[in-house]
Amino acid sequence: MEKYSGVLRRLTEKIAGPERSDRLFRALEIHPALVEDEGPNVSRAVLAQALNMLLFEDLLERVPAAKLYVERNLTAGRKVMHDHGAVRTVELAGMGELPAGQETVVRVLRPLGYALNGTYPLERLRMTGRSYAQVDYPEEIAQFFISELHVDRFSPEFQNAAARVTASSADPITPEAKKLLDELEAKGSLSLDQAVKLLPVLVKVFDRQHAEAAIADYEILLAESPEMAWISTEGNAFNHATDRVADVDQLAEEQKALGQPMKDVVEKSQSGRVRQTAFRAAMVKRSFRAADGSLVEREVPGSFYEFITRLEMPEEKNGRKRLDLSFDSSNAQAIFKMTANAK
Repeated sequence: MEKYSGVLRRLTEKIAGPERSDRLFRALEIHPALVEDEGPNVSRAVLAQALNMLLFEDLLERVPAAKLYVERNLTAGRKVMHDHGAVRTVELAGMGELPAGQETVVRVLRPLGYALNGTYPLERLRMTGRSYAQVDYPEEIAQFFISELHVDRFSPEFQNAAARVTASSADPITPEAKKLLDELEAKGSLSLDQAVKLLPVLVKVFDRQHAEAAIADYEILLAESPEMAWISTEGNAFNHATDRVADVDQLAEEQKALGQPMKDVVEKSQSGRVRQTAFRAAMVKRSFRAADGSLVEREVPGSFYEFITRLEMPEEKNGRKRLDLSFDSSNAQAIFKMTANAK
């Protein structure tokens, strides 16, 4: 087991235990300053890194192809550079205790030092995507790509089904957690004990907050929006996590040769600087409410794992070239189809 003494390691060990924490440190590229930060306080950047590590681990447990990929990397001594995680939200008032749209997630990203980095119309999906980057370490700490589904752009029947599905949503942010988030936003750091209390609550934000959907409502949603149908079973869980690699085209061919469920093509941004592909979504079993109130099980698309290559921007900033951290609407809409065409 590798030895790390920094506050990031102490925080992740208190939440995940020594073995899981060590595995994450061995699997993921982490900026040395974050690893070596001795504290005693937990900065917003360290807390953001810890959250991403735990969400990345959760994604691996739900996507077998991703877990196998990372295990092979570990065996070969290669690390994963987690580029971004994607989360889907619903722009709809009256979702139980949750705020409408992206605010259900962005309200916890702001205190972690995240700021809006780009807005992307996803017109074919009747959604809007927004990227958020951590301002202290924009290239090194994973971004969040938050999409909002615009319920009002669908049929009245769809709108009613979406309202029924989300009406039972509970808010994972407790009053104590809200106070800690306010303090983090004001001061930029928390004590280790405070961070240990807050981090599990932040992880819960990235989960499904509503009860099982009625199977009839799921069918209504699926007919008009596979993306909303996905939200009805998976909620605000990571739709995908992403590995930033040097050559996504070469990686795609290597993974196909290994029998991994790779997307057929690599998507290329208009600028040519961002290229993306993905494993197809894992199929998962989820419960639904039947008309008589009983629970029935059905196999549906779950989450997936993405790969991205980012080239440098042509211009320099502060004396050096920066990675192109943008996204591309066309790329994103093509990648989103991983959960629509999982089989």
